[in-house]
Amino acid sequence: MKQTLPMLKEKHQPHFIIANGENAAGGKGLTAAVAKEFFEQGVHGLTMGNHTWANKEIFDFIDDEPRIVRPANFPPGTPGQGVTVVKGNGAELLLVNLQGRTFMSSIDCPFRKADDILNQYGKKHKFIFVDFHAEATSEKIAMGWHLDGRVSVVVGTHTHVQTNDETILPEQTAYITDVGMVGPKEGVLGTDREAVLRKFKTQLPVRFSVAEGKWHFHAVIVELDDHTGKAKRIDKIRIVEDEWIMS
Repeated sequence: MKQTLPMLKEKHQPHFIIANGENAAGGKGLTAAVAKEFFEQGVHGLTMGNHTWANKEIFDFIDDEPRIVRPANFPPGTPGQGVTVVKGNGAELLLVNLQGRTFMSSIDCPFRKADDILNQYGKKHKFIFVDFHAEATSEKIAMGWHLDGRVSVVVGTHTHVQTNDETILPEQTAYITDVGMVGPKEGVLGTDREAVLRKFKTQLPVRFSVAEGKWHFHAVIVELDDHTGKAKRIDKIRIVEDEWIMS
């Protein structure tokens, strides 16, 4: 990210930069030091997911950091917040994090929670960004249709593989099923491939570690209408170390 973000900022001059940080601390959760590094590089807001609590250090700072959101449909009383407002270049963005339920742990309904959030905040904010952290592509696509025309952007995270379905939905919400990942390219979802293969082949417990080798960087850039907050364009970004493939 350190190698790519300055170039992308110079080229696109975005108002806001949002990143998912749930595995940013060496592949396991998020620490205060890593969060600080993100913000120093110009990230305006961090979303999380089902690995929010993977690094216990997060309990020490999540309630005091307004730029971090964990899934809003976590049970009431959970530390942190699921909705926040981030500011950048004279504009405000409502940042929402939700988590899916299909093939994941039991959790409150993300669709109803999305409705609750929009009933509370929708009329106050023109630019609304939703990170839907979910396993099933069907659930993510359903959320895109559920929120079409009511938010500016819906991006899927969690499965680590960038999908080829970026689109502007009929009511002008930008959508992609999975934005992809930033990290090692030569592993399995960023994890050492030999450990993953051993797990699949033997079904025995193994210790996972972050893969080594070339990195790749995935993202999307979305253009919004200044007056309406509706999406005008969404483009994928893919960069591979040394090869500098960019799309």
